[in-house]
Amino acid sequence: MLLKFLAFGLLWRLVGNPFLALLILLVILYLLDRRFIGLTPNIFKPFQLSRRASKLRNDLYANPHNTSAKLELARILLERKKYREALPYLEQTLTIMEDSADVHYEIGLCYLKLGDLSKGESLMLEAVKLNPRVKFGEAYLRLGEALAPKEPERAASFIEQFRDLHSSSVEAYYRLGQLYKQLGRTEDAKRAYREALDIYRGLPRYSRRQQRRWALLARFQ
Repeated sequence: MLLKFLAFGLLWRLVGNPFLALLILLVILYLLDRRFIGLTPNIFKPFQLSRRASKLRNDLYANPHNTSAKLELARILLERKKYREALPYLEQTLTIMEDSADVHYEIGLCYLKLGDLSKGESLMLEAVKLNPRVKFGEAYLRLGEALAPKEPERAASFIEQFRDLHSSSVEAYYRLGQLYKQLGRTEDAKRAYREALDIYRGLPRYSRRQQRRWALLARFQ
């Protein structure tokens, strides 16, 4: 914090305007975070996704049966958390790609996010049946997230399955610690947080940036 105040003071002295100095400091901090830590979102990505989605909608207007365009548009909408809007595109795609574990997963995710846990779970488990490692085990993680508020015991079992698939996932151990804490299993929670930090320390440098957020959250616990 002291370093930030010193940097702000130096910038103020250089540019002669406190508001401009603050803006420059925020930009520098943002760029440093994007480069080395990764806690802040990419502020340009929503505009890029919006432009691509607009082009895909135009493509679908010209050719309503373009399955690849429907799927790409649906995935952009998922990334933008527009689950209700993505759902019909995915369900139309499923009629063509009924054996796709990825599409089952994505439809299941929509239903989970929209609050239909029963249907979402059914589709997620179907995705796992088609491909046990679909989305690198993300189905277990998303089921754990969705079920945590109402069924923490079952949620913990899904997170444990995700952890078993990804023994080097800092996120898995952090989320498991959160669920154990919710269940009152304090020692298990502490052990999960310690394991998250141990895993993070053992990761190669190129992998740390993706996992740093979860390591920091585990440290604060």
